[in-house]
Amino acid sequence: MSNEQPTNGQGGRAGSGAKQTQPAQHGAAASLKIGVLALQGDFAEHIAILRRLGAEAVEVRHPEHLVDLDGLIIPGGESTAIGRLAGIYGLTEPIHKLARGGFPVYGTCAGMIMLSNDLGDSAALMDGKPQSLFGVMDIRVKRNAFGRQLDSFETEAPIAGLGAAPFPMVFIRAPYIEAVGPAVEVLATLAHGGPVVAARQDNLLVSAFHPELTNDSRFHQLFLDMVAAASQGK
Repeated sequence: MSNEQPTNGQGGRAGSGAKQTQPAQHGAAASLKIGVLALQGDFAEHIAILRRLGAEAVEVRHPEHLVDLDGLIIPGGESTAIGRLAGIYGLTEPIHKLARGGFPVYGTCAGMIMLSNDLGDSAALMDGKPQSLFGVMDIRVKRNAFGRQLDSFETEAPIAGLGAAPFPMVFIRAPYIEAVGPAVEVLATLAHGGPVVAARQDNLLVSAFHPELTNDSRFHQLFLDMVAAASQGK
């Protein structure tokens, strides 16, 4: 893994050579069925923004709910609770296999933690064992990196592929990415040389912040564009 971040040519530190993602047509979004893991956390907000963008959005609580989906969102919340409940409801292995097989998955905040394959020394212990993860993305994530609930904050920064306008970012007990593997494209950092807060690896997309808590739908649209491209390639 590397801590070095390529520049995006806009003064921020983001993915080198990142493709400018064009918004999908509303009709294309309407043909997409996106699941949102609804075990814990702010899944309702993700569902609302997906529906505003024209996609069909459904709650996922059991393995059978994964059938016939085009993409999946892992929401923010508490990563230890999400991991424990995913194990109880038999979702850990199915989601792991889907993500490994090229299925589009987007994780926000706790969802980013769940998709990572390394938490370094910030991993929580559950019954004496490291917390359960889906473990599919080559990133090392630091939990509660900015502090506890009282240290939550809002800011904005440019995101590679989303145009020049900065994106509003809401951080709530947020993690950040400490290091990335060679296949990971950094999409956003906080300030020049700051911590990585958004990234993509093939079919996997993550953000440390909560775009579902803003009025800016560009990041969800980016995910829908990824899903549409994957669906066309089936």
